[in-house]
Amino acid sequence: MLIEHLLRDVVRKGSLHVVDSNGRTHRYGPDDGSTPVVMRVRDRWTELRLLLNPLVNAGEAYMDGGIEILQGSLREWMALCYENFELASQRRQSLRVRNAVGRAFRFVTQHNPVGLARKHVAHHYDLSGELFDLILDTDRQYSCAYFPTPGTSLEQAQDAKKRHIAAKLLLKPGMRVLDIGSGWGGLALYLARAAQVHVTGVTLSIEQQQAATARAKAAGLSDRVQFHLRDYREESGQFDRIVSVGMFEHVGVKHFSEFFAKLRGLLAEDGIALLHAIGRFDGPGATNPWLRKYIFPGGYAPALSEVTAAIERSRLLLTDVEILRLHYAETIKEWSRRFARHRDRVKSMYDERFCRMWEFYLAGCEMSFRHGGQMVFQIQIARSLGAVPLTRDYIGSWEHVYAQAAE
Repeated sequence: MLIEHLLRDVVRKGSLHVVDSNGRTHRYGPDDGSTPVVMRVRDRWTELRLLLNPLVNAGEAYMDGGIEILQGSLREWMALCYENFELASQRRQSLRVRNAVGRAFRFVTQHNPVGLARKHVAHHYDLSGELFDLILDTDRQYSCAYFPTPGTSLEQAQDAKKRHIAAKLLLKPGMRVLDIGSGWGGLALYLARAAQVHVTGVTLSIEQQQAATARAKAAGLSDRVQFHLRDYREESGQFDRIVSVGMFEHVGVKHFSEFFAKLRGLLAEDGIALLHAIGRFDGPGATNPWLRKYIFPGGYAPALSEVTAAIERSRLLLTDVEILRLHYAETIKEWSRRFARHRDRVKSMYDERFCRMWEFYLAGCEMSFRHGGQMVFQIQIARSLGAVPLTRDYIGSWEHVYAQAAE
């Protein structure tokens, strides 16, 4: 088998059995008694593609049926892959070189001027709204939820996330709030209802802007919540609070200084901003090329060191940082469960290849948080030292207030 040497060296944890194109079974990993994950490779062309570029071609092969999981689940196969490739990347020179090349060219792949940013956003977020209704919570929160206790449902966890963010913003009635990357409007509407503030949401997705505007009208909040099809760089005015959830991953490293300079210009002197985004524990890197090609073109989850350096250059103050470790893994696990439950409907909307692409996307992203060094950070930012209290006690107190307001 063409990938024999690669797998023999890479799989050092767990057990992987591979049925090759001739029907022979090859066993990899230590003989530790663990239940093996069994995959079948359809033909020698697929074997060759996996050997040449596994980071892209494994996903494409799964999408096209060139790889089948015969025993175990896609999630288990992904977990095995992530655990072993993380270890192998420290050991194999070829993988270290490939990672270095990815980092070297990331400024090209993350080039996101206004026009191209719109195109990148449309690729994913202008998919059918029904698709997102099937897999997300009822408020269409397409970002990491916050699970305060075991057994918390997805809906409860997304509500807790919104409360957590609202508490860190220290809102007061009548304040002007800017929501950068406002999605389908759930957070903006929540803030307007819970804290009696005025919210301006900006998004580059036509589908999201239209849906959010309709939601504001239906809720009777059109006078206090407006959504615009606009790049954040085109926004003007001044805001008491700025929040951005799940958008910063689409900015790109070369635009970080531009982002925070714009944020500083929009934020009032005594204002507070809250940035919620995916990051990485293991330092600067590059986006998985399959994910970049099929799901999030132009996207990148940065290391915290890259973000804080850009904040420092902008002369903003970093006033609080919180790392959410496994919260996103639990969020995506629930999205995957809902996708599986509605798979036939999704297939009727798109096709089998699309379903397999999304299954691969969701399983891969979940395992990147469990085994691949990804996390979510919340960074509170201000322009003046006195903008936030001296201690963090206010967060829990405000969450309690917002929880009562929502009842």
